[in-house]
Amino acid sequence: MTNINVGIVGLGRLGKIHASNLSKQIPGCTLVAACSLFAEELDFAVNNLGVTETYKTYEEMIESPNLNAVCIVSPSGFHCKQIRQAMDKNLHVFSEKPIGLDIEDIEETQRVIEAHPHQVFMLGFMRRYDESYKYAKQMVDDGELGELTIVRSYGIDPSEGMESFVKFAGNSNSGGLFADMSIHDIDLVRWFTKKEISKVWAMGKNAAYPELDKVNELETGAAMLQLEDKTMAILVAGRNCLHGYHVETELIGTKGMLRIATVPEKNLVTVMNEHGVIRPCSQNFPERFKQAFVNELKEFILCIQEKRQPEVRAFDGLQATKVALACKKSCETNELIEIK
Repeated sequence: MTNINVGIVGLGRLGKIHASNLSKQIPGCTLVAACSLFAEELDFAVNNLGVTETYKTYEEMIESPNLNAVCIVSPSGFHCKQIRQAMDKNLHVFSEKPIGLDIEDIEETQRVIEAHPHQVFMLGFMRRYDESYKYAKQMVDDGELGELTIVRSYGIDPSEGMESFVKFAGNSNSGGLFADMSIHDIDLVRWFTKKEISKVWAMGKNAAYPELDKVNELETGAAMLQLEDKTMAILVAGRNCLHGYHVETELIGTKGMLRIATVPEKNLVTVMNEHGVIRPCSQNFPERFKQAFVNELKEFILCIQEKRQPEVRAFDGLQATKVALACKKSCETNELIEIK
């Protein structure tokens, strides 16, 4: 099959993961270009990943005649514009979530994507490519749980990241807790149920880090969702998990229920010592979803080579962002928000 040359924009923590995977883990592609404002990140790309082209601006990178595709891992507010720019250069696009932070901007981007049907666009909802979630999805699709009635989902980042997030929140816009973190859980609700969300009610609290009040950010939030068929969903999102990285999903149906990662286990080891019986936990998202990140990029490259579109579309990003913004509005106004 044709080898795909890829350029990446953004070499932060997640950007480095995608860049390393593209360079070393994904067959059928070559990471040839990298874009970052920071010289040390470009040095990393050259010295550790063998990148041959480096750029300080995204606009310069997508002018390269050597590129077939781009991987966008820049701050969320840049995603829509960068997707459109790449599409207009006839490049295939993988973009990290969220697709954007403004509904009109996302809708414009969706129109541009749809105007380029021969180019692949894929959004980074990597949990769909995690083996445990895929196993659960097959059970649901096979009817083993009957009709779903409740979906409960937790997504809580480790406490060790809070200090850096407080600094980040004072200088940048994350989109808010629900758009930044619950976006994955919202996508899972839509994916499992195949239904749209019609109403949300959300709330939040800053307890360990009340200084987040000043920058309009949340430490912990919760939301109750009603779907178009009256199925219910409960989301819990947070940034202050002392035991590690906690991502958990429960599905309850008329014929049974299942739970994915009730305990966020690091591996199959059980430790028995003076502290009791202990199961080590995953400490961060790169560890928990290491293989899922590889799987999604493998799918992106295969879609390009096989001239087909992936399951995750721009529409999924649009709908997830609509719900996330509705949760944010509900939390701020203490009102039930209907989603049209």
